[in-house]
Amino acid sequence: MIKTTAQARTINARPVSLLTHLTNGIRLARQRRQLARLDANALCDMGITRAQARAEARRLAWDAPKNWRS
Repeated sequence: MIKTTAQARTINARPVSLLTHLTNGIRLARQRRQLARLDANALCDMGITRAQARAEARRLAWDAPKNWRS
């Protein structure tokens, strides 16, 4: 039987510890604060507006992108 990539990920997935979740939340909060401090040129280089950067920076630490949760 051939396993698909999704099946392989499910089989190989390990539970994520509470410490890992906390560490990831702290890192995400730090990145969002840094994003909020970027100047207009840096934001333009990334293709986002000041309003988008502010909206992202206001998100809570546990409000992580879906692809980070597993």
